[in-house]
Amino acid sequence: MDSMDLEREKGITIQSAATYCTWNGYQINIIDTPGHVDFTIEVERALRVLDGAILVLCSVGGVQSQSITVDRQMRRYDVPRLAFINKLDRMGADPWKVLNQARSKLRHHSAAVQVPIGLEEDFQGLVDLVELKAYFFHGSSGEKVVIADIPANMEALVSEKRRELIETVSEVDDKLAEVFLNDEPISSSDLKMAIRRATVSRKFVPVYMGSAFKNKGVQSLLDGVLDYLPCPIEVENHALDQNNSEEKVSLSGTPAGPLVALAFKLEEGRFGQLTYLRIYEGVIKKGEFIINVNTGKKIKVPRLVRMHSNEMEDIQEAHAGQIVAVFGVDCASGDTFTDGSVRYTMTSMNVPEPVMSLAVSPISKDSGGQFSKALNRFQREDPTFRVGLDAESGQTIISGMGELHLDIYVERIRREYKVDAKVGKPRVNFRETVTQRAEFDYLHKSNPGVKVNMDEFVGMLNLFR
Repeated sequence: MDSMDLEREKGITIQSAATYCTWNGYQINIIDTPGHVDFTIEVERALRVLDGAILVLCSVGGVQSQSITVDRQMRRYDVPRLAFINKLDRMGADPWKVLNQARSKLRHHSAAVQVPIGLEEDFQGLVDLVELKAYFFHGSSGEKVVIADIPANMEALVSEKRRELIETVSEVDDKLAEVFLNDEPISSSDLKMAIRRATVSRKFVPVYMGSAFKNKGVQSLLDGVLDYLPCPIEVENHALDQNNSEEKVSLSGTPAGPLVALAFKLEEGRFGQLTYLRIYEGVIKKGEFIINVNTGKKIKVPRLVRMHSNEMEDIQEAHAGQIVAVFGVDCASGDTFTDGSVRYTMTSMNVPEPVMSLAVSPISKDSGGQFSKALNRFQREDPTFRVGLDAESGQTIISGMGELHLDIYVERIRREYKVDAKVGKPRVNFRETVTQRAEFDYLHKSNPGVKVNMDEFVGMLNLFR
């Protein structure tokens, strides 16, 4: 999914990327988001449009500060989630420690739905606590899934963890609680339905385990997405009706209604601006006209594509629940599109304020045009990246979410636009106040031997304050 050269070099995700897969006859739209705090807007815009999320935690590192930030973003958009404890084959892996951290640090009402068979280099497979079956993953990429009976030496642990799962779900699901308190046997289907109800209503977080590197446990995680995360018609999405004093309207999530789509991400591609759309209702077709409710412009859809990272697949139409991209549609991030029969607008995503600024300028004066073009493009694509001109110093100031964030953009200016830029701290113009001048004069009158100039004196005052 990391298609950018910089992503492969640094080993991190910088831009969120969309893809899709078919699993057991169901289509799943996936957005892969960065984990780094500097690219938090990518997580923000993805969570705004997704119906469910998978919070990936490291079995060695556990719940880290960015895990807390991402979890807070999931709560902001009321996104039901699964947790996936990854890297069970690494030295020091301890999924039970991570599960306890999720409960204490993230305040998750969660329980494991799987138990690992072995850990670190002995990690072989997983026991499903709902179906009470063991899964072993063979082959170089874990593609051969072998279902077997639970190993005899694990039966006591499995029994204990299944009871813990049932107890935890019973606390938030009345139907299961009634069966559990009456000491009636709980079937796999009863437990599965209870977990689904509790997960969709955001009262419970099922915890999956595995090792993504060798695809061990990924198949079970995809089963979990189908079993426990909501499909588009099960999620409540609202729009504001501009014809009716911004009254809240509930969207059905089916292809039957009028078209309502939200532009949540813009990207400058080889063929012009690529606009990512999440369709909430209705159908969008290539060659038909759509209306940007925010600007009132009527636009023809010249090309409609499904994305797989940076690869595109041309399609003729897309319906509610899908994530697609359109070319040649001029709009801003957060604009709503309809077919013209309604004037609905969707609420946009939360955009955090920049926390760091740098002064930047092109080394060669001839490349000023390309330099401005790059900054304008990045500003359109990324709402957390701001560009301004300091009226006093004449410097171009770029602001963003952190040092890495700004470094990446300076590097992209060099690679994608062939412009070398020099970077420095923004200059601050010196100003002396009337009070400081009076204090400075008094210091010299009362202590004639003191040899301090005005700059040093102001610096000393600031230090004491």
